[in-house]
Amino acid sequence: MKTYLDCYPCFMRQALQAARFADIDEAGQKRILLSVMSALESMPDGASPPTMAREIHRLVREIGGNPDPYRTVKVSSTEHALTWYPVLRERIDAADDPLDMAIRLSIAGNIIDLGASVDYDLEESIDRVLSQPLAIDGTAELRRRLGEVSRVLYLGDNSGETVFDRLLIETMDVPVTYVVRGAPTINDATRQEAIEAGLEAVAEIIDNGSDAPGTLLETTSPAFRERFDSAELILAKGQGNFESLSHVDAPIAFLLQAKCSVIAGELGVDEKSLIVKSPGN
Repeated sequence: MKTYLDCYPCFMRQALQAARFADIDEAGQKRILLSVMSALESMPDGASPPTMAREIHRLVREIGGNPDPYRTVKVSSTEHALTWYPVLRERIDAADDPLDMAIRLSIAGNIIDLGASVDYDLEESIDRVLSQPLAIDGTAELRRRLGEVSRVLYLGDNSGETVFDRLLIETMDVPVTYVVRGAPTINDATRQEAIEAGLEAVAEIIDNGSDAPGTLLETTSPAFRERFDSAELILAKGQGNFESLSHVDAPIAFLLQAKCSVIAGELGVDEKSLIVKSPGN
């Protein structure tokens, strides 16, 4: 997905928000904003939003001197999500269609996205996702493919959301390799946060070798690229993965909430829409 002009003010908002979150002083905040303006001026046409977001958060970590400024909130997001795990596990197990409910709940967890907003209501997201129709519903095709493949490559997104991914992985009757970021960026999950969510017990965990908030293939490791290129089915969670992979020819199913007008417009849906976009749909 290309970067739209409407993304530019969002980059500036995200840069200032991240700088303040990292407790950087006003001079450092100004330096970050000016650097982002300069980078926007020279950003190549067609570059996806995670390309710029990667540079923003590298600057924040460098100037703030903190390699993981979101670590505290990542821990609290996971702990909060884990309080929901027992009741949601029971609801999935008692559902007429456990896989459908687990897919929906994985999308509910996608609301935990500090790149999009520092304020989110997890309970509201769960209630809404369990009652709201899917704007793009590729569930039937996803179900069919899950019954045909020998393994799934699951591209994770945010800390806390990892718990909702765990619920889905436990419900799918197929082995899963769960992919996290290679280094901290925003509140995206690394191996540490995936383990804290309990994913080590239900999936193989690997990292993609990159610090981009998405999956910019050109920045990932050769080991990850080999897994990606040979995957029978890829589940890609969240906006960052959609932004960076929507143009890639691969068997990808995207699971996300459309949390901004740009993503909604790209998909042809309303904001807050729920998306299960399977390969070929």
